[in-house]
Formats: sequence, structure tokens, C-alpha cells
Amino acid sequence: MKRYITSALLVLIIGNIEALDTDSYQFIDHLLGLKAPAAPELFEDGLIFTAPSSYRSVGIAFAHEGFSRIYWFQKLMAPQSAGGIPENIPRSKRKKEPAYQDSGVLFHAVTIPPGMRELEYRLIIEGLWTVDPLNPASRVNRNSGIRCSLVLLPELAQKPVPQEDAAGTVRFHYNAPPGELITLAGDFNGWDPFMYELIETAPGQYSIDLPLPPGTYHYVFYHRGRRNADPLNPKRVYTRQGEAVSELRIPLIKEP
Repeated sequence: MKRYITSALLVLIIGNIEALDTDSYQFIDHLLGLKAPAAPELFEDGLIFTAPSSYRSVGIAFAHEGFSRIYWFQKLMAPQSAGGIPENIPRSKRKKEPAYQDSGVLFHAVTIPPGMRELEYRLIIEGLWTVDPLNPASRVNRNSGIRCSLVLLPELAQKPVPQEDAAGTVRFHYNAPPGELITLAGDFNGWDPFMYELIETAPGQYSIDLPLPPGTYHYVFYHRGRRNADPLNPKRVYTRQGEAVSELRIPLIKEP
């Protein structure tokens, strides 16, 4: 998950996950940083569950859904390292090496349901229901009487989505490592990726204020050469080219 992530890599490791902001480089970077399966891990407003890729199939079901739906883990594919290729192998043959390799990790990511402070779940490993062997926390579910794995959840802070103030100015937010260059582009500036540069107001927190009249706007952020939809704004649409862009609607306030 370093500077540049190809579209092929995104397809390989994300697939059809409907959780978190899987389009963000932060999520991809975090996934690729996983070295081994471990206990469930909090990431932004979600949880990442992992298991060894030596299993043929691993699924997860949650108590708050009545264990009625099973979500299947996916294999995390990491970029193939070229460090182990002997120098005497011709370059033509090196190109035939697979671009990605099994990282040893299966994973599934979910968004934490609003207001939930604890999460009970069970795994289905190789067709057998079980508690999570990597999570030491468990308890007996009140309704089913079955022992379930348990994750205690923190209270999540509200995301600072773009919002217009009384003066008609909209503040856009973006989170990234400190010292980065973040720019904003949208249909309000002809999609110019250089016009509006965000200011780092605190370590890793960037923002910019723009005066925008009432209307509907579409926008993206540019970070490390990559075009990103707003990870803090759930409202998105897709261009004719299939790219996700964030949507902002500023209502017309009528005078009393």
C-alpha cells in the first residue's frame, strides 16, 4: 500500500467488499501491511478479520444479524517481490513471473454498525462453526446459548463531512499521513487538480474552505498522484468512465 496502487491490485484484494472506504489508499495500504493473521483489528470505522490462507474457506456470521448471513473471507494478494529472482535469469523470463503472491492471509472487513458497542460473531472454518481461534475474547450468546467470539467497540467520532456554514462557505476535510500534498478538484473548478491545495490544520488532518452557492457538486481529492473519492462522504456517483466521485448537495435556504 505505498505510493501507487494499480487498478489490477485493487480488484485482486478488494473484490466485492461492501465495507469501510475500500477505495481509499489508506485502506489498501493498511491491508498490504498485514504480515500475518491476528485478532480482529479496528481500522477507522470498521473491523478487519483475518485467518490463515492455508484454510480453503473461512466465513463469518454476526449475532446482531441472527447469524442468518455468512460473509466469506478473501485471499489477500501482495505484490510479488523481485528480490529473490537470481540475476542470471533473463529479463524476458522475469516478466512471466506472477505479479502477485499469496500473502498468507485471508480477510474480511466490515463497517461497525452505528451505536454498537460490542460485536458477537462466529466463524465457519472448512465448513465447521467455531469461535475465532485468533481472538481470546468470547462469551455465550444469550439467545442461542452458543459460545461466540466478542469484540468490544469504541465510541466512534462523527465524521466531518463537507458542510456549508451560514456564510455560504463549504469546508472539505481529508485525512492522510502528515506532510502530504492534498488537492481538491470538482465540477466547480473544471476538475483542475492543481487549483485548490488543502492546508494541514493538525498532524494528518487537512481542510480547505470554498465559497459555493446552492446546487449539486461532484468532487475528488488528489493524493500521491491518485484520484480519490472523499472517504468521509458516503454519497457517491460514477462517471461514464466508471470512476467514483463524491457528491455534495447545498440546499437553497428560503428567506422566512
